Amino acid sequence: HGVAEAGHTQHAVDSLEAAGLSVTSFVDVHENPTTDDVVSCLAVARSADIDLFVGIGGGSALDTAKGCNFLLTNGGDMHDYWGFGKATKPMLPLIAVPTTAGTGSECQSFALIVESDSHRKMACGDRKAMAAIALLDPVLTVTQPAMVSACAGIDAIGHAVEAAVTTRHTPISSLYAMEAFRLTSANFTRVLEAPDDLAAREAMLLGAAYAGIAIENSMLGAAHAMANPLTAQFGIVHGQAVGTMLPHVVGYNCVDAQTATIYLELATVAGLASVDALIDLLAGFVEVAPFPSSLAAAGIDAEAIPTLAVNAAEQWTAAFNPVAIAAPDFEDLYRAAI
Repeated sequence: HGVAEAGHTQHAVDSLEAAGLSVTSFVDVHENPTTDDVVSCLAVARSADIDLFVGIGGGSALDTAKGCNFLLTNGGDMHDYWGFGKATKPMLPLIAVPTTAGTGSECQSFALIVESDSHRKMACGDRKAMAAIALLDPVLTVTQPAMVSACAGIDAIGHAVEAAVTTRHTPISSLYAMEAFRLTSANFTRVLEAPDDLAAREAMLLGAAYAGIAIENSMLGAAHAMANPLTAQFGIVHGQAVGTMLPHVVGYNCVDAQTATIYLELATVAGLASVDALIDLLAGFVEVAPFPSSLAAAGIDAEAIPTLAVNAAEQWTAAFNPVAIAAPDFEDLYRAAI
């Protein structure tokens, strides 16, 4: 609804209708979209007999469009596509227009959809779900509230840092992760201080897209595994949860020499001389963001940690962390973030 109220939806509708296309809008997308959101979108798409998706908004809007695409073209429900490559039929083209510099969903083939009953976040991926066009316009990101800019930006930074070191990282993902981190780390604070700085907005938007490409060719790790239970159980915004846990996870992963070397490369890209300086930089981003910088300040009590840790260990991305990690390790990291 915020995207529509900012005028972006109507601008797109006017442009498409001027080109002779019939347009149907679905704006009832919620943060961390659920299977219910996708089903609601599906009903609208079917009634309009659509043949093209245009997703405008943050990752939630883009993921809802992708989720609807799965069900409209291949049938079933979202649970059928949990994992990768489970769509057997062609899917409709998608034009992805991000209005936040965060998820990089415009450059990924995954839709992240929450099961309405269990609150589990399902990663549903298929190459056919990838956007045909990712249209990046920094002007669209200027209308973001400061909280959205902060959470989206830290999420993009987290994507770059984690995709650089997963067990599935490749030369391609490394290239995009490094460039994504260079762009986002240099401009994150700037967009908070000067929201109308289009050059900084452009760098963040491009960096977020590059981070999305990095994820597509790699994966994510323990910080995202820890963030999902914080969102599901306590409603903490995803980017805030990632940012809070990321410095602790980087410190944990440094026991692996190869991973520490990659972290040093990231530090160098940001003009820093050590991994410790990288950890301080990541922690500093959380300090300047307009949200609590610790779990305690966010209202989370230590009593919740055992359950959080078990849930984090069950997350798909935990398996790709460069250093093996289990529930007791997650407990230690959550306690460090209290």
